[in-house]
Amino acid sequence: MKRFALLLCLAFLATGTMFSQDEAEPSLDSGTVESQFDFIFSKSGNYNAEGRRYEVVRAIYLDKLRTNVLDSLSAGRKAAGELQATINGQQATIADLNTKLEDTSSQLAEVTEQKDSMSFFGAQLSKTTYNLILWTIIIALSLLLLLFVFKFRSSNTLTQEAKAKLADLEAEYENHRRRALEREQKISRQLQDELNKQRKGK
Repeated sequence: MKRFALLLCLAFLATGTMFSQDEAEPSLDSGTVESQFDFIFSKSGNYNAEGRRYEVVRAIYLDKLRTNVLDSLSAGRKAAGELQATINGQQATIADLNTKLEDTSSQLAEVTEQKDSMSFFGAQLSKTTYNLILWTIIIALSLLLLLFVFKFRSSNTLTQEAKAKLADLEAEYENHRRRALEREQKISRQLQDELNKQRKGK
């Protein structure tokens, strides 16, 4: 962030956005920092001594330029501070939004899990497991029903056969009883006839 602020200040100084106005001619009271340096160079004198070139600048110009540069730096630092505060606020907002996004994602995952699960005797099961258990129960009950129907039909068949045999047995018993009764009546008549003969013979 310090590097960013430094680059920002240099950009302000280089472009002179703090002092951008229509320049009629260079001066220290208006214009960009670059134009103010140009003004000082244009107003400076030069001389050579001992094989070196020197520029002579009035102290009042240097003081004014120093004040202007310091003002520009102060304004740049202030702007950088404001930008840093804005960045910090945006980072806090982003962190808050990330937290809300995580909460929303967690709630969405929970809702999705609840949507994809079913309650079975108080236990939360996935729909696949719930359907598997449900169809297992349905198939088991269907098999039990088929077994019951088979047993019922088998028992019903046995019952019908037993009834038929009982009816046959009852019919046979009735025939036997009737024949026995007829034999008994026949023997009784024969006995009566014999008794009657013996009485007549006396």
